[in-house]
Amino acid sequence: MARPTRPISWIKAARKDFEAFPAEAQVRVLHALTIAAEGGKADIAKPLTGFGSGVFEVALPSRREAYRVVYAVQVDADIWVVHAFQKKSKRWIHTPKEELDVVRLRLRRLKERLS
Repeated sequence: MARPTRPISWIKAARKDFEAFPAEAQVRVLHALTIAAEGGKADIAKPLTGFGSGVFEVALPSRREAYRVVYAVQVDADIWVVHAFQKKSKRWIHTPKEELDVVRLRLRRLKERLS
């Protein structure tokens, strides 16, 4: 029997940035999002602190490049991908403040739009 799967929706800018990722990174992120849509959490996904429950970050570490995708599971019936970016700083593990500001703004706008 197939598991119930939630739709995955994208903020347009996040989708555009995601499509610039290398193919291998896209495949890994889409696999993680599929797990989320089926009610689970992929090993490469972790809660994104400072946003309350239901906001996760998929982290693809690499020696040369690091890619991140942020999605929300409690905004709507859908899984919402709100941000996708290539992490530039190799010094810090933490997500850069500028990227967190983008997530915060997009989540606020999404919630306003859906309410």
